[in-house]
Amino acid sequence: MAFSSHEAYFESVAAEVRPLLASIQATVESLLPEVSRCISYNMPAFRGKRVFLYFAAFKKHIGIYPPVTRDTALLRELAPYRGEKGNLSFPLNQPLPVDLIGRVAVALHREYEHK
Repeated sequence: MAFSSHEAYFESVAAEVRPLLASIQATVESLLPEVSRCISYNMPAFRGKRVFLYFAAFKKHIGIYPPVTRDTALLRELAPYRGEKGNLSFPLNQPLPVDLIGRVAVALHREYEHK
């Protein structure tokens, strides 16, 4: 199924996961009001000059892409959530660290806007 909006994507996931996705969306929009929503690779995403953040729900986690690469202090904090390729995986059976995800969004936006 191809999604046309964040909301259409949210409707496709388990009801208990929808508020988590909505909280990521709200956090990014509050910290970066100049960016816009989009769908890219069939996932909810955010775009400034270019797409800089994707997020998706899976059976046991929420994934955030692409990996943060330049902020060493943030990378240390993200260590428990980083997969082998650096992508972030937030288990659904743990509280979602929305503030940390917001910092990821700001770091990725900064990184991708200056490429």
